[in-house]
Amino acid sequence: MCTINWQKSSYSGQGEGDACVEVAAMGDDIALREGDDPDRVVITTPAKLGSLLAGIKAGEFDRLVPP
Repeated sequence: MCTINWQKSSYSGQGEGDACVEVAAMGDDIALREGDDPDRVVITTPAKLGSLLAGIKAGEFDRLVPP
């Protein structure tokens, strides 16, 4: 069993109970998890994560958030 070195987002608060996203490299893939639910892990590729982040920055998902 290998050790996964999770990194907490620099945008997350430092206090107890603050929601945060954590990321870890897993070979050629990237693992993501919510700090409040660390047993639920999403595995993706750098290209797919990059596309998601580019879409978020471009506002492609803004319509999904209620006003």
